[in-house]
Amino acid sequence: MTRETLWLIVGFAGQAVFTGRFVLQWLYSEFKRRSVIPVGFWYLSMLGSALLLAYAIYREDPVFIIGQSFGFLVYLRNLQLIARNKPQEQ
Repeated sequence: MTRETLWLIVGFAGQAVFTGRFVLQWLYSEFKRRSVIPVGFWYLSMLGSALLLAYAIYREDPVFIIGQSFGFLVYLRNLQLIARNKPQEQ
């Protein structure tokens, strides 16, 4: 396997994970019969964004790098807010 092929796999994997978050949100909302964003959406967002960011850095694409970097920070912040507002077990 060439280096280029490996990076294409990383890029496509990132895109697949990123797309998977929409599928998760859609199916979860259908299950709940209302629009809901499950916590898994944010984890998939972070993983997909991290893979796509790695691919963007490899490709040296500044537009893609900035976009994925900002998104990653937003997803991380949402997970921090969720953790902060989660009821404490006693």
